[in-house]
Amino acid sequence: MATISGLTLVWIMLSVVLSVVMRNLGLQPFAWLFTSAEYGLLYMTMLGAPWLVREKGHVHIELLTAALPDAPRHLLSRGVAAICVLVCALLAWKGLELVMTNIERGDFDTRAYYYPRWLLTIAFPLSFGLMAVEFSRFVFGQELMHSGEAGIHE
Repeated sequence: MATISGLTLVWIMLSVVLSVVMRNLGLQPFAWLFTSAEYGLLYMTMLGAPWLVREKGHVHIELLTAALPDAPRHLLSRGVAAICVLVCALLAWKGLELVMTNIERGDFDTRAYYYPRWLLTIAFPLSFGLMAVEFSRFVFGQELMHSGEAGIHE
């Protein structure tokens, strides 16, 4: 999913460059270029998010965790990860309800072309479900989400 997310970013860049070049040549860019870039922003974000959780790439501030001794820091880190699991699980559930509603109603996104809306909204339960799994690794696994060191880590 992270690879697809990265390839989607490349597509968005190419579609924007192509649209600008076409406009500068006095041509009308294809309507699907803009629409595919919009869809790509959603897919890129949602498909890349679980990998980002796994790699601890999300932004979080460690000012408090750096000041805490080991035992309270471990407890706080696991507590924060548990809250993240609950929020992601709830969003995955609501996302699945949205997908099912889109399928039942036969909803389409009608911009440059008819696109089944469930193909857009399926990214929500898939991504948030996998993020819940990844965050649960920080709740129940050996590794903590927070390093306990303030500053920038790369």
